[in-house]
Amino acid sequence: MEQDDWTDYFGVQYNISQPMIRTDSKYVDSQLKINNSFTFNTTDVTEFYKNFTNDDYCTSNNSHSYLNVTCEFPISYAEPMYGYIAPFLLATTIVANTLIVVVLSRRHMRTPTNVVLMAMALCDMFTMLFPAPWLFYMYTFGNHYKPLSPVHACQAWHYMNEVIPAMFHTASIWLTLALAVQRYIYVCHAPVARTWCTMPRVKKCLIYIGVAAFLHQLPRFFDHQYIPHLTYWRGHMEHVCEVEIAPWVKTISLDAYFITYFAFRVLFVHLIPCTSLVVLNVLLFRAMRTAQINRQKLFKENRKSECKRLRDSNCTTLMLIVVVTVFLMVEIPVAVVTILHIISSTIVEILDYHIANILILITNFFIIVSYPINFAIYCGMSRQFRETFKELFIRGAVTSRNGGSSRYSLVNGPRTCTNETVL
Repeated sequence: MEQDDWTDYFGVQYNISQPMIRTDSKYVDSQLKINNSFTFNTTDVTEFYKNFTNDDYCTSNNSHSYLNVTCEFPISYAEPMYGYIAPFLLATTIVANTLIVVVLSRRHMRTPTNVVLMAMALCDMFTMLFPAPWLFYMYTFGNHYKPLSPVHACQAWHYMNEVIPAMFHTASIWLTLALAVQRYIYVCHAPVARTWCTMPRVKKCLIYIGVAAFLHQLPRFFDHQYIPHLTYWRGHMEHVCEVEIAPWVKTISLDAYFITYFAFRVLFVHLIPCTSLVVLNVLLFRAMRTAQINRQKLFKENRKSECKRLRDSNCTTLMLIVVVTVFLMVEIPVAVVTILHIISSTIVEILDYHIANILILITNFFIIVSYPINFAIYCGMSRQFRETFKELFIRGAVTSRNGGSSRYSLVNGPRTCTNETVL
């Protein structure tokens, strides 16, 4: 298998986007020491490159190369999405998810379910926050065509734009699965909820998920290396970063490393979580329908307190079903593209990487769009969330703390294994 089969998918390019000549840095240094200058005739070079377009540079097979953001994704799609729309989505995400954390961190809101929801909000916010400075610099301010240097800047681009966001997004996926499993236990196996859904167990689960997500992405911090080079760029010598696969990856073979990484990601980050969430969503929906029938019977028997608890439980279940459904709508396309890449790289070549990069760009963009949606879902479907939000941020909006409020009747009264219901 060729190295480009894997590097194309990672977004690492080995081509160019502007007229330049890569020269060996040692040779340049020696010439500078001898002659105190380094000059050569650039007429032929200028004539050769003057009619090149960006696509020509990105698809050329010349040996000179540097870290080229312009060639990572089709710029006609990346610039408007990441450069013009993403800043507004970033601001919205930061405000919305910060409000979620503030509201859910209130003392009366601290429940096992809400702790998971807070962790999800933080992971989603950090997924977008880390690459934001680079996206602004590259796309909003139009610097994507410029050579990136020094080496530390190239490493920071790789870590902040690819590795760290993938780590937080992986954690968010597993947290969503943990949320669905937790809700399934509350609704379908209420007697064991007292044992399995306690606050200490949930906090331990969050720690395990965070550590696992970090270990999953740990090799990505070291699988590429950036080498400084001098390049002739726009009439002068420019320091750039050449991207290479790390020697340790080559030692164990590219196929072994990348197949292992992608196989693990497909199975444990995409396929198993998404399949499990679909199944859990179906089971929760069925349980909710059954509970609705039971609620109607309780209402006819004038058992109002039990009827109210069941209603609150159903509202929370329905809200979490909506949260998981939105998550699946944006995650399943990413899983499909990743699986197609594995098939194309290992079995038979079926994937056009230009189209694949466009699909990855669009699916990633819709994942970003989904981040502020949870706040709207909570406000629209959780009475308790709305009441707490109003008390915190709307002057004069004070909720009466009496038994008539579903919020305080659940919080102040003795908990049972089934009344962990309202968000």
